[in-house]
Amino acid sequence: MALPSQLTVLLSFLLVSLFPILSVCEAKDEGILNAEIGRLNNQSLLWGPYRPNLYFGVRPRIPKSVTTGLLWAKVDNYVDVQNSFRYTCEQNEGMAGYGWDEYDTRKGGVQHIHDAGNKIDITTEFVKIPGGGHGGSWAARIKGEPRENAPPDLKTTVLFYVASEALGDTVEVGNSDDNGFESDVVFLGQSQSLGDFKLVVTKGKGEHPVSAHPISSKRDLEKTTVQSLSVPEEHLWQAKQLLFQQLKAGVDEIIQEYGAENAPPPWQVYQLAHKPNPGNMHLVQKVFEGPFEFDILFSSGSAGAEITSEDLTREIKLTTESFNERFADVFAPQAPFNADKYRKFGRSMLSNLAGGIGYFYGKHVVDRSYAPEYDEENEGFWEETAEARARRQEQLEGPYELFSSIPSRPFFPRGFLWDEGFHLLPISDWDIDLTLEIVKSWYNLMDEDGWIAREQILGDEARSKVPAEFQVQYPHYANPPTLYLVLEAFTERLMKTNGSQTTRKEHLAPDTVLENAHVDNPELGIEYLRSLYPLLKRQFKWFKRTQFGDIKGYDREAYSTKEAYRWRGRSVQHILTSGLDDYPRPQPPHPGELHVDLMSWMGLSAKVLAKIADFVGLPEDVQEYNKALDGISHNLADLHWSKTAGAFCDATIDDFEEHTLVCHKGYISLFPFLLGLLEPNDPKLGKVLDLLGDEEELFSPYGIRSLSKKSEFYGTGENYWRSPVWINMNYLAIIQLRNYVLNPGPYSPKARDLYVKLRKNVVETVYNSWEETGFAWEQYNPETGKGQRTQHFTGWTSLVVKVMALDDLSWWKESSNETHDRDEL
Repeated sequence: MALPSQLTVLLSFLLVSLFPILSVCEAKDEGILNAEIGRLNNQSLLWGPYRPNLYFGVRPRIPKSVTTGLLWAKVDNYVDVQNSFRYTCEQNEGMAGYGWDEYDTRKGGVQHIHDAGNKIDITTEFVKIPGGGHGGSWAARIKGEPRENAPPDLKTTVLFYVASEALGDTVEVGNSDDNGFESDVVFLGQSQSLGDFKLVVTKGKGEHPVSAHPISSKRDLEKTTVQSLSVPEEHLWQAKQLLFQQLKAGVDEIIQEYGAENAPPPWQVYQLAHKPNPGNMHLVQKVFEGPFEFDILFSSGSAGAEITSEDLTREIKLTTESFNERFADVFAPQAPFNADKYRKFGRSMLSNLAGGIGYFYGKHVVDRSYAPEYDEENEGFWEETAEARARRQEQLEGPYELFSSIPSRPFFPRGFLWDEGFHLLPISDWDIDLTLEIVKSWYNLMDEDGWIAREQILGDEARSKVPAEFQVQYPHYANPPTLYLVLEAFTERLMKTNGSQTTRKEHLAPDTVLENAHVDNPELGIEYLRSLYPLLKRQFKWFKRTQFGDIKGYDREAYSTKEAYRWRGRSVQHILTSGLDDYPRPQPPHPGELHVDLMSWMGLSAKVLAKIADFVGLPEDVQEYNKALDGISHNLADLHWSKTAGAFCDATIDDFEEHTLVCHKGYISLFPFLLGLLEPNDPKLGKVLDLLGDEEELFSPYGIRSLSKKSEFYGTGENYWRSPVWINMNYLAIIQLRNYVLNPGPYSPKARDLYVKLRKNVVETVYNSWEETGFAWEQYNPETGKGQRTQHFTGWTSLVVKVMALDDLSWWKESSNETHDRDEL
């Protein structure tokens, strides 16, 4: 589905007319172009299935707007209905797999839901059709196909609802018979943010069950019923509970009129009474026997022509063709993953990552008491901070909005700061402009000090999935700044484009303008960095101010007296703020601890910020960041390298008030390597590769273990980061192994051997479990390779798509002097 020709003409005109103008006007002209690209980006990204916690729910990226959702259930008996309704994605609902088989955030895609519990497979096909001034129109096709073990007369009820969150917006239902709609259901709406619109739920295809019960004159199973409600805005997200209330009221009416012994069949008992009225929530219900299909057609009033089912059929076909062609161009799996099964797997993983992008709006819970205990300066500080938290001084703040890709639709349907950077690495290859929208959305959450809450639990719906003790955010808690991985990849692409362009482009390609505009037109990319840079600088200074480690207070010997870091928010068993939760750390906790993973993240941040500062023309800032990076590079050796262990380690203060290293070999030991902070000829790199490749320590047939098999803590306690294979860490290892091959040094041969084996192991691990279970998983068992913990974890596990698209380095030889571009993180 190409962009409309008029948009292409407009952009071409802007570029042709702007570029010849004298340089004194270029800044103003680039601002115009930047604003126009921003407007078009917002239009093409306005609508989407941005309620990823639901199996299917469409909404725009607008606070308090129109929202929709889909529910269904098997209704062949009276007892099981309550447990059969599907609405929110859940871990244990008898699903044989579900998710998007193809999906492009700007265009749409196809999702299959294999509902083994209800013995039906649901397909949702969604497309966006641009036009007008309110984000265009969209349409969805809902199909149901009984599974092989289903009875031929399987009874299924399907509900689609449309709700309006904003006061003053209206959605009115059209005229019907007293007992339902014989044909299409038509809604006419008016919204301050969306203008006029029309939403049609078509009659569709499919047989309907029969009933000879007298109530059939009121509840006609052949017809579509609508029940309208007036619901307080804060309760609209509870659609399933609201539906159950209405179903119960209907059951009570039946019992009162006919008695329990004379009740109609269950598929009629659980049919809503037809009550179309004014309201802010409208439930549309259909009851089917066997397979079915119907369409939902949303036409924006400003778009002109209304959307039809024929348009939907055409656009589904074009969207599928476009997605498959583009996937083959961007993410074609390389040897040894050339078989069709890997292409199908890769398309699914990418689609579910993008299909997990959501829009969130609401208030979150923050403790801004700034209690002195939160400085964590005393021995035993974890007990003091627990007492401070117990005072419960948190308050609601906001509302805020976030555009984010989530880790898991059933279990983590919200934004996580340290996950996001990994999520965006594949997305940036597919659509850098979309990626930058999400990055900007995160940085718009920053407070005046430079803090961004590590977990975005915005609104009551999000909080309903989180235990109360984990809802509070603390402005002294950090999280790994993984968005710098994305910004590093972006700046590298920008440098290549900027360096290769001697003249300005006269045209924007119509199929890529809203995917790669910020790279194809470097002035747009540099302007983006210029606008983001003050927030990045503020965040960097916040890290240095709040997460500093003490060097002088313990007379530590180090190259730099400024570059040492310690995560705040530590307890005896956890540093949740590090992202590595229960990974073993020095015991007992001590205010003199230093954490090698945080030091490494700060090194990455300084390295990337130096590049960005150079882009935006701030040489003094470049010097400042390079000085910090130099200090970090030296202090990694001075404060964290153990010659005895041959590994990087955390540090603490011993009983004699002396600096000492505590070495729990595992992911922590690899961080300077994982984030590219070691030179190719550094002997410490050789030791790190020895550790990584040792099968008695970290290397397994399924990927790199999170903790050494030789550790006394291996597989103990919660065993969250104490043995399992995590794909995000393995991805970083694969990328850096490749980089150390392509940047020749004494360890290139070893890096190449490890790269080939690890790349194959990781892909096969994720693929085999996906093939067996229908799901990507949060982590993988290092002894069996089986997926475990959270299912449908299509966040950073989807990095496997990028891993498959890397070459196998079969061309490389130790004597080879060929140069190849290093991979963009």
